[in-house]
Amino acid sequence: MFIGGEWVTPDDGHYDVIDPATEEVVGRAPEASRAQVAEAVTAAREAFEGWSRTAPEERAAVLGRAAEVMRREFVPYAELAQAETGATTATARGMQVGVSLARFQRYARGALEPVETALPPQVNEAGHGGTSHALKAMGDGKAGIFGALAVRRPVGVVTCITSYNNPWANAAGKVAPALAMGNTVVVKPAPQDPLSVYRMAEALAEAGAPPGVVNVVTGARPEVGEAAVAADGVDMVSFTGSTAVGQKIAEECGRGMKRQLMELGGKGAALVFDDADLETAVAAIGTTFSFYSGQICTAPTRVLAQRGIHDRLVAGLARYAERLTVGDPRAPGTVVGPVISAAHRDRIEAYAELAVKEGARLVTGGQRPPGERGFYVAPTLFADCTNAMRAVREEIFGPVVVVVPFDDEEEGIALANDSDYGLLDYVFSADVARAFRVAGRLRAGGVGINTVGRNMEAPFGGFKRSGVGRDVGSYALHAYSEMQSIVWPG
Repeated sequence: MFIGGEWVTPDDGHYDVIDPATEEVVGRAPEASRAQVAEAVTAAREAFEGWSRTAPEERAAVLGRAAEVMRREFVPYAELAQAETGATTATARGMQVGVSLARFQRYARGALEPVETALPPQVNEAGHGGTSHALKAMGDGKAGIFGALAVRRPVGVVTCITSYNNPWANAAGKVAPALAMGNTVVVKPAPQDPLSVYRMAEALAEAGAPPGVVNVVTGARPEVGEAAVAADGVDMVSFTGSTAVGQKIAEECGRGMKRQLMELGGKGAALVFDDADLETAVAAIGTTFSFYSGQICTAPTRVLAQRGIHDRLVAGLARYAERLTVGDPRAPGTVVGPVISAAHRDRIEAYAELAVKEGARLVTGGQRPPGERGFYVAPTLFADCTNAMRAVREEIFGPVVVVVPFDDEEEGIALANDSDYGLLDYVFSADVARAFRVAGRLRAGGVGINTVGRNMEAPFGGFKRSGVGRDVGSYALHAYSEMQSIVWPG
């Protein structure tokens, strides 16, 4: 493990990291003890004072040099990511290592963003009422002008717990802005694919990050993550993962009054109106089948189709899914690779069986693709669904799309909002005024209009059980900051 700038032998041995495409062992990850997690937190605590006082230009330089290491090692880093996640070559290069590199570059610039905001001066009149009466108690009661600054300060030690679907981009989205703001971090990667995060730590060490600024501890047992959250020296927890785990982390943070940033589950609704461009809607929704093999919380997995376009949309999605090549993620023509593990494949298949039992109509998929090895799931489409079905209400996190019909705008909005989740929803309509009107009534942290694309400076986060807080762009710098006010007499 990487603790205090040194590579440390784990107390509790190692566990196997499995290639989801081949089921072969691609590496051995350290199993930390609770004591070693405590050592990592202590190292981060001791490094915080110096790093937080480092000039922003120096923090920017470290992040920039780390990005250059990622650029230099781009291909081997992507090959490692592919081996432990099962991502296709294009995804491992472009959306994993490529996004990580871009995020380090972004927050190298972010370290130089202003942290002080001058507030309008306040004039306090002398007298017997309100504020001035309180001023009398503090001084001579004379009228005065008070200046003020709002200043963003680093939070302290941040535990970063990352998701398995994108070990590079997800970790970078936490580590880079946290370091840019002057925090130190303890990173606990997902147990399924932790090896890439060690390469990130290597890149930061080579870039000149002082010992203790970045620490990485891993483990297949839940005790490792629990210790990284509960440690007394931790000031904030940044977590990406399931809502169920996020709730447990939030309970622990509440006991210690720790700051938290939670990016949790999603069941994105895609409202497709009768006047929508069918080709655009199908291509956008179809990304659920291919992008990370559906293992992404922002996917439009819950399609709400107005009845006038319903049958054509279902037929278009079926054709789209059936054309996708499922198989070896290293093969040039592959679009859909494996899911992360056998256990997760079994979970997705159980949801497909449940959907049929609940009365959904299986349009395509639903069966395991042929092949002796690999954790593959065929792109699967269900129609004739209702909002009461568990397959519609619960996050499946795989290449599965469910379609629910609706009659009019009011019903479509009501169905979209009838969910425990509220991360990203989508509206497809040629009527731009209606699309924006509907977007304003959706209880989601973000809404895409005629697209599933994202602006990476826009705030990202969820309503309801999809999370707490916002990150991405400058919003991430604010998320890893505490606000301090400074007031003085003018």
